[in-house]
Amino acid sequence: TRLGPGDELGVRGPYGTAWPVAAAEGGDLLVVAGGIGLAPLRPAVYRALARRAHFRRLWVVYGARTPSDLLYRDELAVWSARDDMECDVIVDRGDPDWNGHTGVVTKLVDELPLDPERTLAMLCGPEIMLRFAARSLLGRGVPASGIYLSAERNMKCGVGLCGHCQLGPLLLCKDGPVLSYARLAPWMSVREL
Repeated sequence: TRLGPGDELGVRGPYGTAWPVAAAEGGDLLVVAGGIGLAPLRPAVYRALARRAHFRRLWVVYGARTPSDLLYRDELAVWSARDDMECDVIVDRGDPDWNGHTGVVTKLVDELPLDPERTLAMLCGPEIMLRFAARSLLGRGVPASGIYLSAERNMKCGVGLCGHCQLGPLLLCKDGPVLSYARLAPWMSVREL
């Protein structure tokens, strides 16, 4: 805010790995977001919609604490109205005006008619949601290698030097933050790692 016309501003990034949207082509793509986790997944949804003919089924499942916490409400309405995808929204606690689903996002994941061998899932949200959604998908037969999570940590340097974003042997600024559950599972079960 102290910069004026002609002052220089440095920008770093983007760092890390991207959502593997192309890896889902030919199969089904499931996007599961919780809270502000929809923001990093939104570009992946638009990428899939731009190449919609390359996917069998496309689902977006989004959960928030309350209706007032929902992001991108206008876009969610547009996605929900489309007949070539499914977009379901759920809130932990509704208000008197809420007519949608109430509960946790995994409730909706459990109800999807998944073809586990043809599903690639991308998840972003609170860590507890990631754990339960991944377990739900694994229990439904989706392989760990077909489940991708955004494992966010406080990234300081962004180039793998400071270690602030370390998760086990991984440096999320370089190795992630988007990683398959197959790589993350051993470290997600360790408390406060």
